[in-house]
Amino acid sequence: MKRAPGGRAQQMPGQRRRQSVSKTTTDLILSHSCLSRAVDSSSTDTEQRAAGTRKMEAEGVSIWPRMEPFLLGALQVAPPTKLGLHYLRKMASYVRTRDGCFPLLGWTMWRHIACGKLQLPEDLAWLYFETFDLLVGHTAEQRLEWAECLSQCSSKSELEQQRTKLSVDTLQFLLFLYIQQLNRVSLRTSLIGEEWPSHRTRSPSPSDREAKTSSQNKNWDDQAHLSFVQNHLAEILELLVEPGQMSRSGQALRDCQISLEVVRSLSLLLEGSVSRSKVVQPVHRLLTRGPLQTQAGFSTASHSFSLHQLLSCLQQNLTLNPFGITACLLSGKKLAWAQQVEGAMKRAKIARNTHTAPPGSKMVLMSQVFKQTLAKTSDKLTGANIKIHRCSDAFIYLLSPLRSVSLDKCRDSLVVLGPVETSVHIHSCHNVRVVCVAGRIAVGASSRCTIHALTPTRPLLLPGNSDLTLGPFHTFYPSLEDHMANVGLAVVPNAWDHPLLLGTEGLINPSNPDPACYRLLPPADFHALVVPFKMEGDTCEVPGGLPVAYQAALDDKQKRIQSWQRTVMEARLNKEQKQKFEELVGVKFHEWLLKTGNRQELDSLIPPTMTPLHESNEPWRRHQTQERKKEDVLSS
Repeated sequence: MKRAPGGRAQQMPGQRRRQSVSKTTTDLILSHSCLSRAVDSSSTDTEQRAAGTRKMEAEGVSIWPRMEPFLLGALQVAPPTKLGLHYLRKMASYVRTRDGCFPLLGWTMWRHIACGKLQLPEDLAWLYFETFDLLVGHTAEQRLEWAECLSQCSSKSELEQQRTKLSVDTLQFLLFLYIQQLNRVSLRTSLIGEEWPSHRTRSPSPSDREAKTSSQNKNWDDQAHLSFVQNHLAEILELLVEPGQMSRSGQALRDCQISLEVVRSLSLLLEGSVSRSKVVQPVHRLLTRGPLQTQAGFSTASHSFSLHQLLSCLQQNLTLNPFGITACLLSGKKLAWAQQVEGAMKRAKIARNTHTAPPGSKMVLMSQVFKQTLAKTSDKLTGANIKIHRCSDAFIYLLSPLRSVSLDKCRDSLVVLGPVETSVHIHSCHNVRVVCVAGRIAVGASSRCTIHALTPTRPLLLPGNSDLTLGPFHTFYPSLEDHMANVGLAVVPNAWDHPLLLGTEGLINPSNPDPACYRLLPPADFHALVVPFKMEGDTCEVPGGLPVAYQAALDDKQKRIQSWQRTVMEARLNKEQKQKFEELVGVKFHEWLLKTGNRQELDSLIPPTMTPLHESNEPWRRHQTQERKKEDVLSS
């Protein structure tokens, strides 16, 4: 596998070129022409990459930014100025000198710091705490136990009592807060702050607001992750230095030491491997063994590192993530599916690295699925991070337990997902229906989208949305409950109808939201969704059932269907009349299919052969789906 060069040798001639390569990698996924531009942008780039690769092979060690902290941990919006470096330095000193803050930081103390010192709203403080908790490695059993505890809370005070039981690794949480700067256009404004704590707040300038609004989503961009770590590694390490080794100005002393226990927290952001070994190790293990031990200034006597040598060592050995999106585009395998025809199907580009990547780095990239049905349930999807990019007029069913899902620049499509352990992020989409069980839902810069969700956290509505519709989760497939247990998601609590609105200037008052931003789906407009595929399993109804108002709406529609059927029976039509009547209903039904666009969905369900969905994409029961849609027409 080709690797990007490490350290300073990798930096391209000019910031503008690095930004161009990064934008190419993320904006046009799986596009062969753009991929060619990214690889062959210039002979200078090629020479630098080759030189960097020879250097890394000679040294035998590669260190790279982990994907998940940036993909799942960094919120897709510019952070508050109170989470800039100036304030985080103050916080780093504060937590080291207060009881109950180090090495673990509980929710109560974080709320005190966030609300009392940083002047953040409590809901925003909980959002960051909860996001970090989603990111760290809890087992499915632990997540289900936590869901059980929350489901028994009948008041806000009981909920708060449960939250006080939560704690996080203090230093890793500091690093998590720092990488929120990823989606800020410039870090300059975050480096200038007032004394902490202070009740005075500065009004953001117009340029600050423009920067927040125009910030690009870099969560999938491994080039941006590498650049971020390279440019801010010194500041990251300074946050880990003990207060006694800091100067009066807040800068780390040149000869200061960092303990091994503290360096362990860097494993949140960095990992690597030795030589060509496929065994991925946390960064602190690499720094204490083999060729890097001396280079990093590690003392076996004191179990500590020289800050200056550690910084230099990391800078020299940093390289692009070999399991990131760039490597997946270059050397990933195609994800095969059985039903492939000429025309629309030929445009789809799907690649994966699940055959080589370790857990946490597995990804599947889908681009330009156009006017087709794509369905898959497979071990190749299980635990993978999925990116669905520039798909339109498509019907996508990914019915496996997933790690995360991102929908980017999709239009006029239906996406039905298996349980998603962490987050589903919808960005720059239009007229897309998403049906999912997920740890979190986040929507930004999207319009006319409908989200049917079962989620234990409040849906996060980011800036730039309009005309969103939120509805309850309304479908099932036979193995759904088994898949939910696999990722630790339960049916309660379910916060699908209590969104959290996050604007460019922070939280939006829930009592006065933008009326054009979102609405809850009216029960009168509610219909159940049938997953039209044959699978094995025991789930035969929507997990947890439907909210009362929506179940009543379905019952009312069913009564109208039964009333219609009785009317037809009581008419006592003869054989010829029945035939004409059926022809008339069929004509009206097909007119409705064409008018609503549902004809395309049904036509795409015609299979070449009748086989199960597992490890293939052949849909079945087209007739049953037609009948269900016909019932919906008759009941409306």
